[in-house]
Amino acid sequence: MKSFDFPWGHSKRYNAFPASFRLQFQERVQKISVDAGFTCPNRDGTKGTGGCTYCNNHAFSPPYCHPAESISSQLQKGIVFFSGKYPSMHFLAYFQSYSNTYAPLDILKKRYGEALRHPKVVGLVIATRPDCLEPEVLDYLADLSRSCYIMLELGIESHLDATLEKINRCHTFQESVFTLKETRRRGIRTCAHMILGLPGEQKEQFLDQAKAVSRLPVDNLKLHQLQIHKDTLLEKQYRESPGDFHLFSADEYTELVVDYLERLNPGIIVERFISQAPPEWLVAPRWGIKNYAFVDRVNKKLEERNTWQGHLYDS
Repeated sequence: MKSFDFPWGHSKRYNAFPASFRLQFQERVQKISVDAGFTCPNRDGTKGTGGCTYCNNHAFSPPYCHPAESISSQLQKGIVFFSGKYPSMHFLAYFQSYSNTYAPLDILKKRYGEALRHPKVVGLVIATRPDCLEPEVLDYLADLSRSCYIMLELGIESHLDATLEKINRCHTFQESVFTLKETRRRGIRTCAHMILGLPGEQKEQFLDQAKAVSRLPVDNLKLHQLQIHKDTLLEKQYRESPGDFHLFSADEYTELVVDYLERLNPGIIVERFISQAPPEWLVAPRWGIKNYAFVDRVNKKLEERNTWQGHLYDS
């Protein structure tokens, strides 16, 4: 297959996020993370305690993100950093930490409204759980999406309920399916967040996951190799029983990503393949590879195998 035959209309061998994102906006747009002070139902006792076994928000939150500061202040600090490079840039407020729809609607309106009042903010990216989206919240976000960019990023993590129970997600895969259908029905953009390498899962299940994701009504996908972060229950489990974990080498994971892409619906936009935690929070695996370098690895492997996203997709 030649590049001009790819259904996404560019030369990458997968439906890459940057090209599709540029079509949404006329100017440069950058996400700015904010911490709005939310929690999760598997932390506060509503469904469970302790949170997800792998979760330590320090491993991905920028240092300026602190709920003690206003959303406006956090946004401004991030904007100052990026505006030095591109003065005309606009921004999306990225509500990233914990479950950012887990609050009464009036609180959500206040938090989101504060972000959207910033003159350089053109939309919201909202990370949350599939069991934290009440119908009235979805209706409100659908209304917002008619006047600005809205993306709901849903932590699904696995298609296997046994895994979801093991990592203390406290929701099922079918809850994710239901919420995604309700979100699509309202015309809201969605991104599914999935982890490859969770304890107990094998390659066959990872490839089945690609097929399961392909059937979901999602626009975008974020993949994330399993990482062990300090101060998590997963770290404790790893140190006590390292044999229960298979942590990929960079080469293994590159091969897996290409296998996964081959089975993935070509209409799904791929935002990322890996996560990068600060070295001070990362226990394992320590690849020392930046995101752009890993993307290069995937592109080269796709070319070597003369394959592409959706090559083995069975609709």
